[in-house]
Amino acid sequence: MALDHITANPLPKQAMKAELLDAETERRLAYAWRDDRDVEALHRLINAYMRLAISMAAKFKRYGAPMNDLIQEAGLGLMKAADKFDPDRGVRFSTYAVWWIKASIQDYVMRNWSMVRTGSTSSQKSLFFNMRRVQAQLERRADGHGMRLDKHQLHQQIASEIGVPLRDVEMMDGRLSGADFSLNAVQSSDTEGREWIEVLEDDSAQAAEVVEGSHDRRQLRKWLVEAMQALTGRERLIVVARKLTTPARTLEDLGRELQLSKERVRQLEVGAFQKMRKALESRSREVQKLLL
Repeated sequence: MALDHITANPLPKQAMKAELLDAETERRLAYAWRDDRDVEALHRLINAYMRLAISMAAKFKRYGAPMNDLIQEAGLGLMKAADKFDPDRGVRFSTYAVWWIKASIQDYVMRNWSMVRTGSTSSQKSLFFNMRRVQAQLERRADGHGMRLDKHQLHQQIASEIGVPLRDVEMMDGRLSGADFSLNAVQSSDTEGREWIEVLEDDSAQAAEVVEGSHDRRQLRKWLVEAMQALTGRERLIVVARKLTTPARTLEDLGRELQLSKERVRQLEVGAFQKMRKALESRSREVQKLLL
């Protein structure tokens, strides 16, 4: 990789000593990489503008990411820019590379800000990097007019200022307001050292519910078996094939096996269910009690 030899610790010092390219040399190196895949030309192009990448990476230190990681991401963005740069457009490489470097750094910061995905849309990305700055500006402006904005008013003005939906502002404010919290953290107020996960309610079925449910299922199964005993052998075959088999067999398939028409199989199915319903109606109160 072209970046492998420039990502060591003394990178900032190396970058400051790198050559400065004039427009003609820059264009020649860009052509050599684009047309001939000249790796040496790519190295010179990247080395020359690594100081730009480092300078942009330094602007994101306030987000708490390690500087070395930010520089690495900036370098990756610089490489993407070099790979996609078209010298025929008449634009300086530094102008083109700025967008790719910034995008690479921002993606890294957002990925590592929280274990919970912070955002992926353009509006969420804009909010993540601009919300606090715009909020401070709005609050200063309101103070200058002797006003005080409540949270809802502030969210509305931020949404209008940045040009994003209000719901995105509310969501991002919640995500930026608190850091990730481990459920394995010890409760500071608990002298016994219990973890927060121990106070979560267990929403799984309790032992009594499991026993009752098992009993009810056995009883319903017994009544269904008794109801099916009122059917003929052919009717039982149809009910099992249509309702108790996965995947259910089709009417046509059963018709071929029983040498009956599709409509006749359907009639037998309807008749079988009517017989079963009558058998279960005699236990209607008990069935309803179990199903409630």
